[in-house]
Amino acid sequence: MAREFSRNQRMGPLILRTLNELIRFDLNDPGLSGVSLTSIDLSHDLSIAKIYFSSIQFNDEIHIPTKGLARATGYLRKKLGASIKIRHVPELRFYHDDSIIKGMEISSLIDQANLAKKT
Repeated sequence: MAREFSRNQRMGPLILRTLNELIRFDLNDPGLSGVSLTSIDLSHDLSIAKIYFSSIQFNDEIHIPTKGLARATGYLRKKLGASIKIRHVPELRFYHDDSIIKGMEISSLIDQANLAKKT
């Protein structure tokens, strides 16, 4: 019987959940407070993990959490390998995910249109 999900589809949520916990509880970087990892794209061979993050606290100065995540990459890889016990820990690459902010802007525009329609 064929597998329903490939290994990278099974490992992605586990890696994302573990990294979120590590950032929240193990790192003491004030530049990473309020950072939330939103999604992950794993390469087919599990060698590269593109991780998308959002930060409402540092919305205007997104370089602060980006630099903090870049500094913590080695530590996060080491802890990730120990936590989920995999032989080869993927290279972590962090990218800003602005979909939450864009969603809030679209919601605000819809609310403004509805108010204008009522008057």
